Amino acid sequence: MKIKVGFGFDVHQMKEGHPFIVGGVQLEHHAGAFGHSDADVLVHAICDAILGAANLEDIGYHFPNTDMRWKGISSLLLLKECMALIAAKGYTLGNIDAMLCLEAPKIKPYIPQMKVKLAEATGLDIDDISIKATTNETMGFIGRQEGAVAYAVCLIERA
Repeated sequence: MKIKVGFGFDVHQMKEGHPFIVGGVQLEHHAGAFGHSDADVLVHAICDAILGAANLEDIGYHFPNTDMRWKGISSLLLLKECMALIAAKGYTLGNIDAMLCLEAPKIKPYIPQMKVKLAEATGLDIDDISIKATTNETMGFIGRQEGAVAYAVCLIERA
């Protein structure tokens, strides 16, 4: 059995009046992450962790922001594509551990829904998906609510 670990990071600028999608769930907030796709910072970090573990470049390599096929697309679809890419190399996903860093809104009420969406996209059991959140203690661009950040680690394995 071959076991590999991947790390992912993503950051998106926040814009007033823009939808805020995190973990495939739309959050109630006055501003949202801005990007080429739906700018789901959590799913993008998870995609990068999965791709990195399998040595498959990064999310920008597979889904460039210059390609109109990905404009406005749900990041959950990108995650499903990442799952197909690792499956083609003979890997399965073992677990995800993710951390969101933003000042607002509070994430805890949304975590169960996010886990369901991520489980549907990856085929993982909900118990194999961990999502945590923290603030930046009002410091920097995160503290000023100008952006949101996500980190993710995953384990993949090949029999």
